[in-house]
Amino acid sequence: MKHFIAAAAFSAVLAGPAFAEEIITAPFDGSFDDATFAVESAIVGQGLVIDYVSHVGEMLNRTGADVGSDKQIFAAADIFIFCSAKISREVMEADPMNIGFCPYGIFVAEDDSGVMVGYRSYPDGPMQKVQTLLSEIVEEAVGN
Repeated sequence: MKHFIAAAAFSAVLAGPAFAEEIITAPFDGSFDDATFAVESAIVGQGLVIDYVSHVGEMLNRTGADVGSDKQIFAAADIFIFCSAKISREVMEADPMNIGFCPYGIFVAEDDSGVMVGYRSYPDGPMQKVQTLLSEIVEEAVGN
């Protein structure tokens, strides 16, 4: 029982920071394709390289029946995965465990309410440099 309590306490500590994260979104006035182009352009415009585009919407739509669901979550959804050598070095020099936040992602999704662009928030401290970068990219992409 003692080991169970210790394991539960350790799990709670690990899970704690995850609850502090939130998803920050901005509406996009246009089509999903226009939004993905705008996000890609804004990322590349910062001198960054997109490592991968995850087509989450396609996967969810393709596999819904396989997992016993007929609900469409998104009409389309992509996540752009990238990193910044400069900012990543800064935040990991401050705390090497910030590696757990890398790479960074910005998503574009379309649901019944329209097209949105977003990203997850990051903890206070050095990771706010990453959040600022993501915020600037999203603002540029949505035209604010």
